[in-house]
Amino acid sequence: MNSTSRIVPAILTDDPDALKSMIRLTETFTDYIQIDIMDGRYVPSTSITAEHLMKLSIKTDWEAHLMVDNPENYLEDYRKAGAKRVVFHYEATGKLLKVIGLAEKLGLPFGLAINPDTPIKAVLPFCDNLDCLLFLSVNPGFYGSPFIPDVLNKIKQFRSLCPNMETGIDGGIKDGNITRVAQTGVDYICVGSAIFMQPDPAASYHHLCELAAEASAPL
Repeated sequence: MNSTSRIVPAILTDDPDALKSMIRLTETFTDYIQIDIMDGRYVPSTSITAEHLMKLSIKTDWEAHLMVDNPENYLEDYRKAGAKRVVFHYEATGKLLKVIGLAEKLGLPFGLAINPDTPIKAVLPFCDNLDCLLFLSVNPGFYGSPFIPDVLNKIKQFRSLCPNMETGIDGGIKDGNITRVAQTGVDYICVGSAIFMQPDPAASYHHLCELAAEASAPL
């Protein structure tokens, strides 16, 4: 098993003031966050945009999780906004090689996200080009959606095929299931409501980190 799974706070909001507050809060307890971007087309919900992020001075490193149609139209803006990496959905484009080529041309690190019902074999041909693969463990687009445990078997299968690829998981993860998640050996775990909708988000973050470390500890 790899080292301890990293907990990455995931920010999802359509309110610029809430975005700023959540970013400032995370700066007190982590050095890396994920920011969810939704366009109201690929998923029904909408969120903040690159324009909002460009107005902020963000001290932590961050990646943009692009839940959008035609992700190639977003890459330049999020590079300018300061994203360390973008993650876009396999299912969101019929021009995957074009998107990959544009990200490479921009010098922008990138990964793919796949929805729970997308088979691993669909993305294997592209893995040599990717920095990471993010497994969605919920149907995307809504805060607090229910966790889909079958995704854990997909992660184990993928890691057996591509053991050196960075893997992440995102959606519905909380203290009641994080042990099972971390035991897959996944590299990073994105957590939204189980941090930000708790009375003390920092304490919740540290508690999840402890649970992930315990799950990764040798027997």
